[in-house]
Amino acid sequence: MALEHTKWGILFCPKGSSANTRKYRSRLEDMLKTNNVEYDLVQSESESSVERLVKMFIDNSYKTIVIVGGDSALNDAVNCLMDCPSELRDTISLGVIPNGVLNDFSKFWGLKEGDVSFSIQTLLGHRVRKIDLGCMHYADKEGEGHKRYFINCINIGLIADMMNLRRQTRSLLGSRTLSFLVSALLLIFHRMEYKMRLKINGDLIDRKVMNVCIGSGPGYGQTPNAVPYNGMVDVSLVVPTELLQLLEGFWLLFTGRFLNHRGVRPYRARKVEVIKASQALVGVDGRLVGRLAGECEITVEQEVINFIIPR
Repeated sequence: MALEHTKWGILFCPKGSSANTRKYRSRLEDMLKTNNVEYDLVQSESESSVERLVKMFIDNSYKTIVIVGGDSALNDAVNCLMDCPSELRDTISLGVIPNGVLNDFSKFWGLKEGDVSFSIQTLLGHRVRKIDLGCMHYADKEGEGHKRYFINCINIGLIADMMNLRRQTRSLLGSRTLSFLVSALLLIFHRMEYKMRLKINGDLIDRKVMNVCIGSGPGYGQTPNAVPYNGMVDVSLVVPTELLQLLEGFWLLFTGRFLNHRGVRPYRARKVEVIKASQALVGVDGRLVGRLAGECEITVEQEVINFIIPR
């Protein structure tokens, strides 16, 4: 259908209770109307519906697509955009109104959850920067090749296990924050380690590792110096440490000084090869994706997404 290029396609990804969802959506739409924004808004029914709805916006010629959600929803959006021919993708701008669990990629640009007004003003200003995406190339159990793009980071090991445990305990504990803290404490005291073989910048690393974070963005504090526009990824490799040092590592993570920890080995690379990661779970942009069936390779796709950032 014919569509004005100024009209936004907004995908609202709710979180929390239905009552809070209705309240947030009503406030959001009031603010959009106050700012005379022309838009069409659809609401995702589940995580699995995000890519389908983004594709619907693309197929219907929307040139500004806005995700009201967090890192996982942005991940679905960029993977959908990367399925498009580059000539079409170059005509579409992606924006965000933070409404996720951690909103790490939005925070990198100074966009904060709760400040909907600033996010809308950012979108109206329409300052676009071409950003990089990381790309994980891997094979499934049948040997079929796949790839998954990421906008922020990949975690292999402890942090992905924490995501998995948090998901399992959230229904019992009823609170995102409480389930996260309980999951973190259980895994810290369990001190999970994984035998890994990696190649970073051509250097072979073969040892026990607690977690590997590969970040095109800040990586939830694990790759704080990574930027999504230099054609590289930052890597934080956490080696096994004593319990007190591990607790100190979490404190440094939450206070923005993670790279100061003695158990962290930082790298910067254009390509990372994961040759072996025995039984380690993998999380991409805050969402658990399972265990690697074999080797995988992480590369960078440069300047492939038009992302709307503050002026």
